Amino acid sequence: MYGAIIGDIIGSRFEFDRGDKSRDFEFFTPECEFTDDTVMTIAVAEALMDAGKDADEKTVKAELIKSMKKWGKRYPDAGYGARFISWVLTEDPEPYGSYGNGSGMRVSPVGWLYDTIERTREVARWTSEVTHNHPEGIKGAESTAAAIFMARNGASQEAIKKYLTEEFGYNLTRTLDEISPSYYHVEDCMRTMPEAFTCFLEANSYEQTIRNVMYIGGDTDTLAAIAGAIAEAFWGIPEEIKKRVPDYLTKSLMDVVTRFEKEIKPSA
Repeated sequence: MYGAIIGDIIGSRFEFDRGDKSRDFEFFTPECEFTDDTVMTIAVAEALMDAGKDADEKTVKAELIKSMKKWGKRYPDAGYGARFISWVLTEDPEPYGSYGNGSGMRVSPVGWLYDTIERTREVARWTSEVTHNHPEGIKGAESTAAAIFMARNGASQEAIKKYLTEEFGYNLTRTLDEISPSYYHVEDCMRTMPEAFTCFLEANSYEQTIRNVMYIGGDTDTLAAIAGAIAEAFWGIPEEIKKRVPDYLTKSLMDVVTRFEKEIKPSA
């Protein structure tokens, strides 16, 4: 989960095409901040821990709705889309058919909590369906969680690429050099997931993954949350980067991160 949160914080100041598409930049500056990507990642983590590892669909979805509404109301100005914040504030919220990349940016805890890729994909689907119940939204969540699961269990980058291509139909043939010149801020899964995956697939470390994201630009906080989550599972995160997270999170957010790290420690 650290990988997603750090990616979000670093990418926040380049969002909305504010960067110059360079790999040469300082990771942490006063302009960096957490956004809705971090808040909802933490909401998902808390919900899944509260539900329990073997919880059924009804229980998981009930905890997700409760947690996402709670954290959304606590941080209402974190940068949510209009339909999502309306969902947060609705008394009895229903999914609204979104195919936005929010389903992929918040799902990283799922990739760490379960013992099989089948269970990982099942729970990832549930985390999407409470809001993003469009097939592309669901695919964004499942594919991200599956890639994290594979990465933490020793799969190669080539094996992960093959799985993402064959199971989800993503076209991962374009290189970052081909993507970067014309890529721009866009928030749907169809034009976020392949690019985020490629940022990981063309990297050789967590740091390079994040630098790859800023090289192509676009919805940088979300791209970095997705790519960074997979990169953490694959390489880990250098301690000098990881230790900066408490500088940017509130105590209540950090408490959930700490709880989650203890939860996954046996399998991390």
